[in-house]
Amino acid sequence: MTHRAPYPPFTLPRRQLGLSVSDVAPSGGAVGHLVFTGEEPPTASGLDAARVAALGFAPEPGKTLVLPGAESVVVLVGAGDRANADAAVLRDAASHFARAVPGQVDLALVLPETAVPDDDAAAAAVEGAALARYVHRLGADGPDAMLASLTLVADPVRNDALSAGLARGEVLVRATKLTRDLSGLPGGILTATRLGEVATEVGSAAGLEVEVFDEQALVELGCGGLLGVNLGSTEPPVMVKLVYRPEGEPAGRLALVGKGIMYDAGGLALKPGDEVHATMKNDMTGAAAILGAMTTLRDLGCTCQVTGYLMCTDNMPGGSALRMGDIIVMRGGKTVEVINTDAEGRLVMADAIVLATEEPVDAIVDIATLTGACLRTFGTEIAGVLGNDAGLVDQVKASAERVDEPVWELPLAQRYRGELDSGIADLRNMGGPNAGSITAALFLNEFVGGVPWAHIDIAGTAQSGSAVKWRNKGTTGFGARLLVDLALNFRVPRGEP
Repeated sequence: MTHRAPYPPFTLPRRQLGLSVSDVAPSGGAVGHLVFTGEEPPTASGLDAARVAALGFAPEPGKTLVLPGAESVVVLVGAGDRANADAAVLRDAASHFARAVPGQVDLALVLPETAVPDDDAAAAAVEGAALARYVHRLGADGPDAMLASLTLVADPVRNDALSAGLARGEVLVRATKLTRDLSGLPGGILTATRLGEVATEVGSAAGLEVEVFDEQALVELGCGGLLGVNLGSTEPPVMVKLVYRPEGEPAGRLALVGKGIMYDAGGLALKPGDEVHATMKNDMTGAAAILGAMTTLRDLGCTCQVTGYLMCTDNMPGGSALRMGDIIVMRGGKTVEVINTDAEGRLVMADAIVLATEEPVDAIVDIATLTGACLRTFGTEIAGVLGNDAGLVDQVKASAERVDEPVWELPLAQRYRGELDSGIADLRNMGGPNAGSITAALFLNEFVGGVPWAHIDIAGTAQSGSAVKWRNKGTTGFGARLLVDLALNFRVPRGEP
């Protein structure tokens, strides 16, 4: 793609991470040892519990102690009570280890036996270490972006399970990295057209069917939401449709819908002139998370069919931009009065939701940086989830728990539906000043046609203001691993209200 000055070119990073299992820690680099409450430090430290306590270390989660060694740097990592050590604890511990020695590019982690199955433990370890270290920059690679190798040290009898877990963890790390990369790229570099090109490249390599719909195709489809939001932009809109088909009869059919606002200026409802503008490149994290997640499905042996819709455009205040009070016609024929052009994500996703209902589908899950109200409700570490089917929402919550990407359910409260009534169209695109996350979901619910549906609002979790555990400062990639787990464990909903 030819870039106008001064934009730098963007290509996907090609770094490879060396992963291995050994019964002996390699020399050089750094070796991490998890220390549990009430247990002695490892002999490799050359210290007892009293001495490490005197040095300020306690075996609590988040605590580390770096010690020089003859052959390798030794790092003690607090892990809390061994009985409470689940996959999240192991993932977090690996991230604290990686952060404790930022100058070391070769890491070895002595992986203790816990109640966590070895394959899950290994996957968690590589996720924690690799994601804590990974930062994608254009034009420069700092030391904190580097991790050359990770070795898990354990008894040889555990090798097969640990190796399988490492392979799975590597696939999940790759999906999260892709999501972070795309979400963090400025809108001037990653346009809707360029995202379509990236999706074609990585999707085809992952065995997905990829179809990119340009502006004329969207006109023919009647996608008035996506076309309307795009009116103020000089960049054309794109819808990317991804399809994963398993071998044999699928165990179910799941549709994923992602908001892909490449840059959100707010349209004519221009956002305040503050730091929020610089983060609006991440308003396509939902679309990026779906793309990242779907690249893993073949490698991980997903047995259900998954169709992804990435709804991509800028939301800009150009002379031809959508006006407040304009009425647009959505896919399926519903008319929408646009009373706020900064409530645009629901417009582009509604088109895709309708398209999803027109195909054989057992459930629809959408994911979007949708409402500031969700950020204000849950902060930056918990996403909101709402839906019309309790069983499907429970599946989302279970996946979120397993991968430690937390969600909290809000009610799809029909008592607020009247706030979307319009005197001139079928509905308007925004409710009143309160319960914004709920009224946004109620808007989307108008387009699902009774199909089991869940909505994940990641407005708060898509970006972090600081490095926390395995989430780095900046775009987090939140949602990719959650969607992978959901697809792998998907069960056809039974229609529970």
